[in-house]
Amino acid sequence: MLLKNSYDVIVVGAGPVGLFLAAELHRFGVDVAVLERLAEPSQQIKAGSVGSPSAEIFDQRGLLDRFAQPDLSMFPKNLPVGHFAGLWLLRGAPELRTLPIFAAQPEVEAVLEAHARDLGLPVLRGYEVTGLDGERVTAEHDGATVHLRARFVVGCDGGRSTVRRLAGFAFAGTPATITGRQALVELAEPNPLDKGWHHTDTGVIVFGPGPQRVLTVEFDGPPPAADRDRPLDRAEIEGSLRRVSGRAVVVDRLITGTRWTDNTRQAAPYRRGNILLAGDAAHVHPPFGGQGLNLGFQDAVNLGWKLAATINGRAPEGLLDTYHDERAPVAAAALANTRAQVALMRPGPQSAALRAVFTDLLAYDEPNAHLTRLMSGVDRPYAIDSDHPQAGRIVADRPIGATRLWELLREPGGLLLDATPDRSATELAARWAGRVRTVPGPENLLIRPDGIVAWGGEGTDGLEKALTTWFGSSAALVIAPFAAPG
Repeated sequence: MLLKNSYDVIVVGAGPVGLFLAAELHRFGVDVAVLERLAEPSQQIKAGSVGSPSAEIFDQRGLLDRFAQPDLSMFPKNLPVGHFAGLWLLRGAPELRTLPIFAAQPEVEAVLEAHARDLGLPVLRGYEVTGLDGERVTAEHDGATVHLRARFVVGCDGGRSTVRRLAGFAFAGTPATITGRQALVELAEPNPLDKGWHHTDTGVIVFGPGPQRVLTVEFDGPPPAADRDRPLDRAEIEGSLRRVSGRAVVVDRLITGTRWTDNTRQAAPYRRGNILLAGDAAHVHPPFGGQGLNLGFQDAVNLGWKLAATINGRAPEGLLDTYHDERAPVAAAALANTRAQVALMRPGPQSAALRAVFTDLLAYDEPNAHLTRLMSGVDRPYAIDSDHPQAGRIVADRPIGATRLWELLREPGGLLLDATPDRSATELAARWAGRVRTVPGPENLLIRPDGIVAWGGEGTDGLEKALTTWFGSSAALVIAPFAAPG
């Protein structure tokens, strides 16, 4: 695809979060390109699923059917829905309405890259960003230096983000104290490993759920600096499996593997002028509970419409700053719970006693539901000025006429459900035509473009304030609907 000299937005990083953000910007008519330093998508084993909130957003975008999901009907209904520090005791919570997407990160990335290319988005591989200066982006490609311009740059380039470093973002937190390794391997028979999660005197070892997946956690500090960029090899994962299990494990072949730590940090703030961060570029933490992808996708859907409204001249004052205000506390909570999980997993009698206490607590419904909400990312609604019980949360799906509410959200812009007998809500919202659509509904609800409930009520009290807060001042002129570039 031909590279232009100038874009509204350059997204740096073609991982799942960068690809999804680019598609979100495109649906609002933003001219966007994605730059990725890798020539090919990474096939390293990382996340194994996408959390429930992001599955709901994918349904709203018509992407859910692109993932082949396993047949879960054969499994008992009382299986745990997740774990905390390897304690597979989480039973669910009423706020979890949707199953996660059971797909490995390379599959998720492949689906989102195909989606981006279907939209005609330029996903430009082999471009390594080396400089940021105002609206100027410098990159290296095939030995040549390329200069581009962009009104905004978003770093979605991972935990070692080049964008974050070049732009001078603060990235405070706690340093690494452990070394984790995850891999797909072929083990020699007889295989001495037991399925499941196991705490030992030297760490944590996991075998499964598939016949090739293994994971170890050792609590003897981070890997040496010389190993930071060295690929995980067969001998290293075999040695770790032997140390943690205490058994003579033999790895015949390493298929793919990765090394990680509990380095836990967060950018502050997520925006510096025209440069923003999302996903792992904005926050890093150990992967316990598979929270990272869900956090990143929720960053992207929150940022996409706000950045687009700013570029298109439709944003109320301060809208873009609410991206950090809403997303940073959610990430901070995830960072805190992963630190707590590391403490619970440490070897030794004190941590073992603490795990026993947690096991007893998780037998009770409310502590169990609380940790389930925490791990699923549905525990912390955004602080929105509305008394509606769902304010600040992703709207629940429901029938609307002959279709579903989430299908209506596939058209960009805000959505108002009007249940007033005299359609007074529709009359009021007419001043935001082009920014907010109105349809008859079973209750009065204003829904932001990211699926978040922004207002609800019996009549129209507070509706005008909510419309102004999220979609700007009312205008006498009707604004044309959103249209993608070209």
